[in-house]
Amino acid sequence: MAAMKTHKEKLGEMLLRLQLIRPEDLAAALEEQQKSRRLLGAVLVEKGLVSSARIAELLKLQRSSEAVTLSLLDPAPATVKLIPERLAKRFLALAFDKGDGNELKVAMAEPSDIIAVDTIRSITGFEIHPVRARAEEILTAIQKYYYGFSSGTEASVEVPEVEFAGGHEEEAETSEIKFQANDPPVIKYVNMLFVQVIENRASDIHLEPMEKSISCRFRIDGVLRPGTPPATGMYPGVVSRIKIISKLDIAERRKPQDGRCEIKVGEKLLDLRISIFPTVFGEKVVIRVLDRSSLILNLEELGMEGSQMDAFKNALKKPHGIILITGPTGAGKTTTLYAGLAYTNNPDKNIITLEDPVEYRLEGINQTQVRPEIGLTFATYLRHVLRQDPDVIMVGEIRDLETAEIAIRAALTGHLVLSTVHTNDSVSTITRLMDMGIQPYLLPPSLNLVIAQRLVRRLCPECKQPGPPSSLLGPGVQCYQARGCPFCNQTGYWGRIGIYEVLEITPEIRELIIKGGNPDLLKSLARKQGMKGLLPGGLGKVSQGITSLEEVLGMMED
Repeated sequence: MAAMKTHKEKLGEMLLRLQLIRPEDLAAALEEQQKSRRLLGAVLVEKGLVSSARIAELLKLQRSSEAVTLSLLDPAPATVKLIPERLAKRFLALAFDKGDGNELKVAMAEPSDIIAVDTIRSITGFEIHPVRARAEEILTAIQKYYYGFSSGTEASVEVPEVEFAGGHEEEAETSEIKFQANDPPVIKYVNMLFVQVIENRASDIHLEPMEKSISCRFRIDGVLRPGTPPATGMYPGVVSRIKIISKLDIAERRKPQDGRCEIKVGEKLLDLRISIFPTVFGEKVVIRVLDRSSLILNLEELGMEGSQMDAFKNALKKPHGIILITGPTGAGKTTTLYAGLAYTNNPDKNIITLEDPVEYRLEGINQTQVRPEIGLTFATYLRHVLRQDPDVIMVGEIRDLETAEIAIRAALTGHLVLSTVHTNDSVSTITRLMDMGIQPYLLPPSLNLVIAQRLVRRLCPECKQPGPPSSLLGPGVQCYQARGCPFCNQTGYWGRIGIYEVLEITPEIRELIIKGGNPDLLKSLARKQGMKGLLPGGLGKVSQGITSLEEVLGMMED
């Protein structure tokens, strides 16, 4: 085994890593230290930045602090697996050296985590010598030693069974490609991708060929995070395997392809939407993962405030009219539509949806997939749907004048219509419909409610910490910021929640729309009537400790 590379972490580095002080505070303290020639800890205590007890605690930790570069080590697999895989991932810990005595050296992202050290000690029976290592290196080492993916060799641990529905392996035309796709390491790697999706709560998998390497990333809570890529030589087989399970042509590598399939990982049933796209270095794969068990169908869980929720429920109870959800791609519009449909769904209602694609299957609701490539568009299906005696119609998106006109006609003839439009806020939706060609006089009698929304990440409940005050929140309001811990994979966030702007179409709003719907006047009137904008709604979530100020401000920049 290569020699261990160690270094002592400086006090200032520890304080910054633990986010106990800001970089500018450290810089000022170091400048004062040079002038007064006193210890840095004494300067920090004098300035009131850190307590003397905390400095003493950190100095004690510093004296025994070592750091290791895991890429320089080659621990024995038996030593690594002294720590069970679930604990290794939970605590970001990797056993790498078992000496002759009863001491086990363990690389940890947080060697000062007493609970983690005690748990590992009780499980292994060894005295634990914690050594600091970077979280990214530990995650990579866990994938290597527990799953065996670093060199493309077959993993030495059992991967949970993954069942595929609708594959057609026997139809593969190219025997060499089929052979690569059925190579055991390839099968195990693809299966582990889906296992990791569940463990990390990921919504998408991105596999991207580069000039000399392969990139693997997972979208978690809306942000792309690095994963473990396959070996470069394995990648063609991985792409072929994904094509086979999603009924795509494995011999075609020049054209984009789209497919889908269902898989079962343990007790989890997942729907996959696969997109294959050719690039100069090979085929890029994006897999959208739809977990049926994670779909929010309860309005109360969306994150709307009381008055916003009441307005939404009242609009859903009306027998006719249009409810529009607006926002950018990935803002959670489909989830809001499904939750609204679930609220209205009962045996005395005939509910029909037109979707592109059908993302989740809802019990008791007639769902239809539009097929624009053969002329079956939203507008085409919508004409026929009206002959099916529906009470509620959901149209995935209003994209053009024809669809908008038919939806309005349906609303005016006694149907409740739910749909989405791509705009930045609720008032812009009215302007957008007029830009499509809808006459202003048609909107007031048909439009009931417009909801603009965004998604922000929730702060991790295990590690969120108080942040600096902000003038945006007002005096005396405590806000929190992300830190990062093993529970949230060092991201500082866990899950997402919606921020909403709900525009009720009141008589005064209707009158203003008929006059031409000036956006500034509409927005001013709506706010006078109590409409809360996206930014105030986000700041409310910050003041409640649900999300961070950085998340909300980033939402407004999108």
